[in-house]
Amino acid sequence: MDSFTRDGLTFPVLDDGDRDATAVVLLHGFPQLPSSFSAVGRALNANGLRTLVPTQRGYAPANTPAGRSRYRTVDLVDDVRALLDTAGLDRVHLVGHDWGGAVAWAAAAWHPDRIASLTVLSTPHPTAMAASLLRSDQALRSWYIGLFQAPLLPEAVLPLVLGRSLRSMGLPADLADEYLAGLRGRLTGPLNWYRAVPFAAGTPIGEVTVPTTYVWGRHDAALGRTAAERTAGQVSGDYRFVELDAGHFLPETRPDDVSEAILLRVRSRAS
Repeated sequence: MDSFTRDGLTFPVLDDGDRDATAVVLLHGFPQLPSSFSAVGRALNANGLRTLVPTQRGYAPANTPAGRSRYRTVDLVDDVRALLDTAGLDRVHLVGHDWGGAVAWAAAAWHPDRIASLTVLSTPHPTAMAASLLRSDQALRSWYIGLFQAPLLPEAVLPLVLGRSLRSMGLPADLADEYLAGLRGRLTGPLNWYRAVPFAAGTPIGEVTVPTTYVWGRHDAALGRTAAERTAGQVSGDYRFVELDAGHFLPETRPDDVSEAILLRVRSRAS
C-alpha cells in the first residue's frame, strides 16, 4: 500500500518487505520525516519483517487539517488504527520515536488487542513525563513547548534556528537540512501537535499491558532520566529498558541498536 485515508485526509505510507511477513509500524516524530527510519527499516526488512512508515498527520499537504483541535492524541491514535485497517492487519508490532512515541504509548494502552508489542524510542510514558515535571529539571528541558503555543511566532522563528538546534542535539547536518526542506512553509501542522497538548487534559493514557521495550539515550537534551526511569512503573507487561550512550535522534544515529531492540522484542513475542 502507498497511502490510506481517514477523516478526509490522505496519509502517504512507505510499505517495504514481504506483504505476508510480520508487520512493524514505525511512527516518526518532530520535525522528522518517514526517512528517519530508513536504516532501521532496511535492517528489519533484511530480517524478514514488513515495515510500514506513515507520514503522520500534519506532515504532508494532503493530511494537514486546520485547527489545533484536529491534532488531539485520540485523533493521532485513530490514524494508526486506520492504517492497520486499510492494510488488513489485525495486530502489529508498533514502534514510535519522539511524538511518534507518545502516539505509540497511547495506542498500546487504549488498543492492546491491535498491538503485539511496543518499542518506544526516547519518549517516556506520558504519565511518567508529567510526574517528572515536578521532580526534576524536565520542565526546563521542555521550555519550548510553551513557546510553541504562540500563534505565528514559532513559524517565523523556527526556520532561522531549528537547523542549528537539531545539529546541536546530534542530528547529522544532511538530515537536518532534509527535514527542514521537507517542511519549508508547512510548519503549522507539526507545531499543532504541541498546540493540541491542552486538549489532552482529562484523557489519561493509562497502564500499558503489552510487552514493551523503551530505549532512551542518556544524553537526550529534551527528555531526562527521571521520566525515563519512572516509565517502568507505567508498564505491567513484560518490560525492557535499554539505555544508550546517545542523544535524542536514535533512529538516525543509532540504527543498529534500535533495530536490535525491535528485533528482540518482536522475536520475544514469536517464541
